[in-house]
Amino acid sequence: MYEKTVAELSLGLRNKEYSSVELTETYLARIKKYDGEINSFITLTEEGALKSAMEADKRLATGQAGPLTGIPIAQKDIFCTQGVKTSCGSKMLDKFVAPYDATVVSKLKNAGMVMLGKLNMDEFAMGSSNETSFYGPVKNPWDLNAVPGGSSGGSAAAVSARLAPAATGTDTGGSIRQPASFCGITGLKPTYGLVSRWGMIAFASSLDQAGPMARTAEDCAMLLQEMVGFDPKDSTSLEREIPNFSDGLDQSLVGLTIGLPKEFFGEGLANDIASRIHDAIDVYRKLGATVKDISLPNMQLSGPAYYVVAPAECSSNLARLDGVRYGHRCENPIDLNDLYMRSRGEGFGPEVQRRILIGTYALSAGYYDAYYLKAQKIRRLISDDFKRAFAEVDVIMGPTSPSTAFRFGEKSADPIAMYLSDIYTIAVNLAGLPGMSIPVGFSAGMPVGMQVIGNYFSEQKLLNVAHSYQKITDWHMSAPILS
Repeated sequence: MYEKTVAELSLGLRNKEYSSVELTETYLARIKKYDGEINSFITLTEEGALKSAMEADKRLATGQAGPLTGIPIAQKDIFCTQGVKTSCGSKMLDKFVAPYDATVVSKLKNAGMVMLGKLNMDEFAMGSSNETSFYGPVKNPWDLNAVPGGSSGGSAAAVSARLAPAATGTDTGGSIRQPASFCGITGLKPTYGLVSRWGMIAFASSLDQAGPMARTAEDCAMLLQEMVGFDPKDSTSLEREIPNFSDGLDQSLVGLTIGLPKEFFGEGLANDIASRIHDAIDVYRKLGATVKDISLPNMQLSGPAYYVVAPAECSSNLARLDGVRYGHRCENPIDLNDLYMRSRGEGFGPEVQRRILIGTYALSAGYYDAYYLKAQKIRRLISDDFKRAFAEVDVIMGPTSPSTAFRFGEKSADPIAMYLSDIYTIAVNLAGLPGMSIPVGFSAGMPVGMQVIGNYFSEQKLLNVAHSYQKITDWHMSAPILS
């Protein structure tokens, strides 16, 4: 059962080939057998999962089930889950049990999905390798000496290792797409505002967006259908008509125009990665698409702009974690200042502290105009570049990451080198566009992902483009061998 996609599992449940309880027990057994080494889960909710599975079986028996009823899923530990620890991969929230469900969690729960547990992640979603987690690094199922990417590394590793058929992720600068690329799965970052952020612990509020991670575009379409929708509790949530994302998956690509930005194929891109991307583009040519060279001239500024905007917003968002209201509190503080300093110093890891300091500096008097305001102006230039590009092309394609998954410790001592692993994904978040990563092959035995970027609210088109490729290739079906 664990080799089936979400769509296949849904069909099997409706045809009574197995029950949701049997399916859930299969995944729980795999988690217990293999996750001790992979470390993708922080919390396993076995009792709750089996209870939800029994309820799903009742709905299936009475014909009241939806497409996702009875399907197991794992939640990134950034989403609040009522009665279950929500740690955000940090010591600061190690003992925090959320009193409510995030909107994404409640929507998937209402769809009848079965939560297997909470997934490991970079601390407060700050990282590109899953090495910053308080609970230890997640290992890439394809090579246990390599990182799974971040910050949604636990989500990508769990789906890749067949420990869950699907997972939720969040993407602030590539944190769905990059780990999806490193682990050989499909991951979608929707248009900013399409999925509610309520109950999702904030890193950078103007950039964060939740999305689905699964093996196929078809699965992502099914998951996205239940995740989207206006939420009055989220001031950034968009009120608009929601299409059926599964409709049009099989539309012809004849006449589709693909843009290839020259900035995506320059210095820093590994030759093997470039070859796999061009091979995938050739497949699209055979499907009837045309290819056009384009330019995103301000993309080179996306990294510097992002690493001003994101730390500034994280500095503001994490100010609430002070040892007073909730979160880690130091022992025997001498005074209020000591309470603040030691609680935050003990609760936050080095990368989070680094970004808080950078962000606080960028927002401080005398530097706001020089850094934060200027970064926001660059953000508009980047957005305008995409606007001009989409006047000429339907989608933009290129590598998700300049390399395959790197080894543990290879970049952890060099923050700049680590930040550059997201060089192709950051601009999409700055502009608020949808983007996804799909598997397009291997380099030296490690998965290679290709990024597909669309205009605002073009998720249907992206899913159609990805599904069309996956119908005639099988890279997305490849699975790591676990011992």
